[in-house]
Amino acid sequence: MDTNPETDPAMLLFSQEAADDPHEPYRDLLDRCPVTRSETGAVSGEAGGSVLVLGFEDLNWALKHPEFLSSEGAVSIGNDRPLIPLQIDPPDHAKYRRLLDPEFSPKKMAALEPDFRVLVNQVIDTFADRGQCDFHEEFATPLPSTFFLRLTGLPLDDLPVFLQWRDNIIRPDVEPGDMDAAAEIRAATGRDIYAYFERALDERSEQRDDGLLSRLLDAEIEGERLTREELLDICYLLIIAGLDTVTATLDCMVHYLALHPDERRRLVDDPSLSPAVVEELMRFETPVMVTPRTVKQDVKLGDVELRTGDSVTLVLGAGNIDKTEFVDAETVDFARGRNRHLAFGAGPHRCLGSHLARLEVRLALEEWHRRIPDYRIPDGAEFHFSPGIRQANTLPLVFGNGSS
Repeated sequence: MDTNPETDPAMLLFSQEAADDPHEPYRDLLDRCPVTRSETGAVSGEAGGSVLVLGFEDLNWALKHPEFLSSEGAVSIGNDRPLIPLQIDPPDHAKYRRLLDPEFSPKKMAALEPDFRVLVNQVIDTFADRGQCDFHEEFATPLPSTFFLRLTGLPLDDLPVFLQWRDNIIRPDVEPGDMDAAAEIRAATGRDIYAYFERALDERSEQRDDGLLSRLLDAEIEGERLTREELLDICYLLIIAGLDTVTATLDCMVHYLALHPDERRRLVDDPSLSPAVVEELMRFETPVMVTPRTVKQDVKLGDVELRTGDSVTLVLGAGNIDKTEFVDAETVDFARGRNRHLAFGAGPHRCLGSHLARLEVRLALEEWHRRIPDYRIPDGAEFHFSPGIRQANTLPLVFGNGSS
């Protein structure tokens, strides 16, 4: 197996260059082999190796067959127990999805649109007259977190704490490669998250509100209320999934639109394009580059024998530019039509919050471009995206008179 940091598949994918511009390494690895082995664990960064799955059809199969490639225990992010429903495989997975899917249905999400549109504008109000902003820090970071707190019925004053927890779990502040220190930070943060939601559930046990947590307290599966541990494991997943991926998605999309003013103008001139813009940029940018699995029983995928216990990294971003599935795969086409992208996964574990994410991103793009149609990245600005989940560390923009 290749251990050269310039050619080892996992090290290529998790390099800074790949995070900033992933298409070249995706293309390189797809051309080499759509299923391959790396000596480095792509998700964990640890030695021990991982099988990387990059081709669209292989990814689609892997995502739809959890009996072979399991989400159970595939990654630890400070949690004591499996996160529900992410780390629960069928058949138990289905009972949790039957409970939770209606809470994130297209109909229920549509009902949130008027309130969420107001929230978008309240965030824009904080910098609109200034003519410049750090899009990541001032818009993409607070907006989805504000949505999440409103959805769950948690106080907006807790936003700074939630954002710190998000960073501790997803991007702990440690020296590169110090996995032990990262694990310690995640474990300590996990204890804080569990304690916070213990208190929040206790408060709603005494007095219900109209938020999601109160509805979960009253929910039943097969005639039984959720246990306290089940409630905590759902809440833990919601905070991590709800606070990070939409921020990364907005960073990626607005970065692209800032660099492609002709494409941006199409959206400004015709806001009805926004659903297609969201789908195409989800495909082209794929903010969540990878997702982990563990082999549950031996299977051959492509030309590679996967053995029980192997770590597998599903490289969603590579599948989304696979020319065997997408015509002109590395061209953005808002009129693409059929778009079976894998940015939200596929199969039983397809993203629980995909309809919520679509709503958040669509409203953010519509209201941003209604109020700030012309913007650009200032000359000489330096910033980078994080590997794995492509979130910008900063994204300076100038607009109004300063954007010309």
